[in-house]
Amino acid sequence: MSAPKTILLFGKGGQVGWELQRSLAPLGKVIGLDFNSTELCGDFTNLAGLSKTVETVRPDFIVNAAAHTAVDKAESEPELARTINALAPGALAEAAQRVGACLVHYSTDYVFDGSGDQPWKETDTPAPLSVYGATKLEGERLIAAACPKHLIFRTSWVYAARGGNFAKTMLRLAKERDRLTVINDQIGAPTGADLLADVTAHAIRSLAVKPELAGLYHLVASGTTSWHGYASFIVAHAQQDGVALKASVDAIDPVPTSAFPTPAKRPHNSRLDTSKLQAAFDLTLPDWQQGVQRMLTEIL
Repeated sequence: MSAPKTILLFGKGGQVGWELQRSLAPLGKVIGLDFNSTELCGDFTNLAGLSKTVETVRPDFIVNAAAHTAVDKAESEPELARTINALAPGALAEAAQRVGACLVHYSTDYVFDGSGDQPWKETDTPAPLSVYGATKLEGERLIAAACPKHLIFRTSWVYAARGGNFAKTMLRLAKERDRLTVINDQIGAPTGADLLADVTAHAIRSLAVKPELAGLYHLVASGTTSWHGYASFIVAHAQQDGVALKASVDAIDPVPTSAFPTPAKRPHNSRLDTSKLQAAFDLTLPDWQQGVQRMLTEIL
């Protein structure tokens, strides 16, 4: 029987990190850290501290669920976003390579410019529109250059029952207002943090047997919708559950992105092609509605 694996998890308190604590537990000893962990450094502004943590723990796997995800704020603090999203993952990759660990990391559809209406493939040329997208792309490249033993999962529209999310915001507004306006020209797939965590655990198990599976993959739920379609699904589900709302589905008005100007440009096309992932790891990704329904059952 092989010795239990040690998994070093960064960003344990975030939406994805919280689910990873659950999904990774059967694989071995999970050491979870966040930015203010004391015994070991999990602070992504302290690159030397991160490297020291990896060298102290000497894990088999490093799973990085930490990131600067405040997309608009990143426009006004590009150096901090770059440190957290690019330089820190790069430092982790170098340390992983030194100790022989595999690094698992999450990236984003924001590495693309959101043009067209075809799902983005891993081989498509990135062209980020924002500081957030640019720093996440640099992080991917630093990891690939420093540590061949890596898994990078690009995802989009991530939600979880825990913490704030789009569904909770829509439900709150639908209780307060008679009409809602929601963007209808950005298209993607709402993807649960629990799905990301479960696929990660499955991929880590597979990689232990077939190291050639290392690389870059797109990972989102199946199907697509707009934010307007997503909001309509949420409100319809809440009404079916008997939740008292002022705004019904027919009181949700579709508007273009230009109706809500933001510091960071949003991609219109966030579709990601997951066929490479599904083939490599023998998976079928569920429809986005399935995960959202489950999350709504938890929060309603």
